[in-house]
Amino acid sequence: MQYRYIGKTGLRVTPICLGTMTFGTSADKKSSFEIMDKAYERGINFFDTAELYPVPPSSKYAGITEEIIGEWMSDKPRDSIILASKVAGGANGWFVPPIRHGLTALDRFHITKALEDTLKKLKTDYIDLYQIHWPDMTVPVEETLYVLDEFVKQGKIRYLGTSNDSAYGLTKANEVSKFKNLARFQSIQNNFSMLNRRFLDEISTVCKKEDISLLPYSPLAGGVLTGKYNQKIYPVNARFTKYINSENPRGRAQADRFVNAKTLSSVNKYLEIAKDYGVSLTTLATAWSMNFDFIASTIIGASDASQLDDTLAALDYKISPELMKQLDAVHQEILYPMG
Repeated sequence: MQYRYIGKTGLRVTPICLGTMTFGTSADKKSSFEIMDKAYERGINFFDTAELYPVPPSSKYAGITEEIIGEWMSDKPRDSIILASKVAGGANGWFVPPIRHGLTALDRFHITKALEDTLKKLKTDYIDLYQIHWPDMTVPVEETLYVLDEFVKQGKIRYLGTSNDSAYGLTKANEVSKFKNLARFQSIQNNFSMLNRRFLDEISTVCKKEDISLLPYSPLAGGVLTGKYNQKIYPVNARFTKYINSENPRGRAQADRFVNAKTLSSVNKYLEIAKDYGVSLTTLATAWSMNFDFIASTIIGASDASQLDDTLAALDYKISPELMKQLDAVHQEILYPMG
């Protein structure tokens, strides 16, 4: 196994991280245990969760994912696992989270409450990487960082990260950390895949210049890069099939972004390339997302242990320069299919 370090930290992680947002809904406890067992036995040491999980978020199920992971970890050596979790961002952002009565903020009260609950559910006394799930548009980043820095000093958090952030947000936060002598964000967790290369436009430069690691999520573009939506009939229980038929405007908007004429046309071309190279597109897409020097670990997910076969195969798959040129040519032909 080839290990990588997150930012300027002592967190030595596998190039693939197991994401857990399906645990508790799409995957019941038994299936979740099977998924974690398979990843752990394959050598994966990095697990990512959030106080808001499982997805789609709901007041009924929020927190169940962390409880399942905590139970599973109870008979594992704690220091054999690099564990990441997230505090919900401000309710003034892209949606109002169904926890703490929809009043979430990245202030002292909410961060403290979130971390205490997370530690209890995960049955641990520290989190290796604690991330903000998305920025707070109202609370000054200084306040957020001062609180997080205190928990780092207390040993309840080892290192900090951000998610769904911008080049400005990441730079602003880490300049504050530098001048206030506070713990900084060592990682950023953003959407990144062959269908969504926006990270390469600007934020990747910040990561490379400042030694900050990207932990890309959705390397399969929500399952679109498996090719399952390139059929006459979409899979009945697939995420975007549900979103397309949903009355939730946000869900339908996501479906339109991920499943549209440009994304499906791109996938058709990627499928042909994968076929020529004798590799699953799932494996190819996962390997592509691991193929950049600013990336520490690619976050994968599953609702069934069998789904890990193709993604974990990416650990042993190397993308040649010629293959990368062919993949890049698809993007040049169909620019930014997700907008």
